[in-house]
Amino acid sequence: METAALIIRIALMVISVLLVVVVLLQKTKSSGLGASFGGETQSFTAKGKAASREAKLQKLTIILAVVVGVLALLLTIF
Repeated sequence: METAALIIRIALMVISVLLVVVVLLQKTKSSGLGASFGGETQSFTAKGKAASREAKLQKLTIILAVVVGVLALLLTIF
């Protein structure tokens, strides 16, 4: 049982670091005052690629958060 707890602790640390990195890679939702006056100058194709990347990062964030929660629960059981 102690070996399983050690493996879960290591996995929890690695997944937590990955979760922090994925969250930091995401863009902020608020674009500030400049966007209300036409400060957004990206083309539609660049926006589409960025939106696709952001959607993937959001899905990965949710998956990693669920994995962290499950591992934390497993660690409390062991």
